[in-house]
Amino acid sequence: MSKRRTNVYADAADLDLIKEAARRRGVPEAEIIREGIHLAALANRVWDEPLDWPTFAGGGAVADSQTVSDAVSGGASDE
Repeated sequence: MSKRRTNVYADAADLDLIKEAARRRGVPEAEIIREGIHLAALANRVWDEPLDWPTFAGGGAVADSQTVSDAVSGGASDE
């Protein structure tokens, strides 16, 4: 992916946090900033198509913790 240069204004406190994170991780500050820009871009993306979420059959009742535990351990065997 090609990169383009841009200028932004940032709060001094945020820049201090970026500087510290870059030092701890041993990466350039620019890498932290690029990651932040990428996350912001993804968080604000508008999808052209609706997401195809799976659906599950059920009566709509909320399962209690014992029902969940029984369902999960029902397939396991100590044999």
